[in-house]
Amino acid sequence: MPMGNFYIHTNIRLANKSESFFGLYEMKCSNCGAKLPDFKNPVPTVDIIIELADGIVLIERKNPPFGWALPGGFVDYGESFEVAAVREALEETGLAVTLTKQFHTYSDPSRDSRQHTASTVFIGTAQGRPQGGDDAARAEVFTKDNLPELVFDHAKILADYFSYKAGKS
Repeated sequence: MPMGNFYIHTNIRLANKSESFFGLYEMKCSNCGAKLPDFKNPVPTVDIIIELADGIVLIERKNPPFGWALPGGFVDYGESFEVAAVREALEETGLAVTLTKQFHTYSDPSRDSRQHTASTVFIGTAQGRPQGGDDAARAEVFTKDNLPELVFDHAKILADYFSYKAGKS
């Protein structure tokens, strides 16, 4: 059935995938082998505001874009957003986090210069001292009054968080 510049294949099992040069999957029609259209969707990510008794945890990124950020990362296929948040927190800070709230989702296409992401932000609590791990060079505790310059849209996320904590949102 024609639709714009491509065909919609109906009543066909879409089981064939071939790996492309970049390791991404290319979908092909299992009946005729035609390449199916690529759909560009935002990539799901999570960020975690980890509350400790003396502040919140931020990480210094080992990889571009360099700078300070909330702990977080990509949601793996087959993983819930909640599990991804706890996993990313542990990998990047060494802290076992208990999630207390799903805060907001941030999806501005310009929030990440690498690609369009949609990040669900969680608030969680932990005990202990954070230590950088995985793709975090360092993990440190900050307060509202001594925040470093942040990458991505994390300054906006934290402004929303501090407004929320002050009862303004």
